[in-house]
Amino acid sequence: MKYFLQRMPRLILGLFLYALGIYVTIRANIGYAPWDVFHTGLSKATGMSLGTSSIVTGVVIGLLAVLLGEKIGLGTLANMIVVGVFIDVLMKWNPIPINQNFWFGIPMMILGLYIIAFATYFYIGTGFGAGPRDSLMVALTRKTKLPVGICRGGIEVITLLCGWYLGGLVGLGTVISAFGSGFCVQTTFKLMKFNITSIKHETLTDTWRLIRQ
Repeated sequence: MKYFLQRMPRLILGLFLYALGIYVTIRANIGYAPWDVFHTGLSKATGMSLGTSSIVTGVVIGLLAVLLGEKIGLGTLANMIVVGVFIDVLMKWNPIPINQNFWFGIPMMILGLYIIAFATYFYIGTGFGAGPRDSLMVALTRKTKLPVGICRGGIEVITLLCGWYLGGLVGLGTVISAFGSGFCVQTTFKLMKFNITSIKHETLTDTWRLIRQ
């Protein structure tokens, strides 16, 4: 129980930083990351808030991953819901004005990607399970036997096209995110001396057993 409680603040911090990073990249106003293109497009098409669009998308993807045989953890469920809630709080509070200068938007976009990278370090490091989008990527890789890069790239291309069709903002920031997010994560993990392969993720059943001890 004590070990569980020690990890929860780190999980919440990671999810808040994830939402903050998304918020910063959106306020950069030079094009959204592929998933955020979809979330904003869905928001415009349905009238839902951006956070609610993220939650609905996460739940659907999480269910699809489960149907494909992936096990989910507490971190997966928290990622589905908490990030969307934090996004809506930030959008309502709006501490950062929307950027109107294209050249200033580039470093702002990169800053947002690094915030997301640090968020990933905190939240994955808890061992509570990967987010629904990563779970879907793993499930498709396992089912199709295709390289993980092809599965991830395919998911993001389809997501991007759907979001663009629905009215999501596509621009230079989309390109920076597509090609730069991996570099930001890699350099952040190296800086923090974090080996992602050393993390053993818990399922919901594992976490429940730990709480009862």
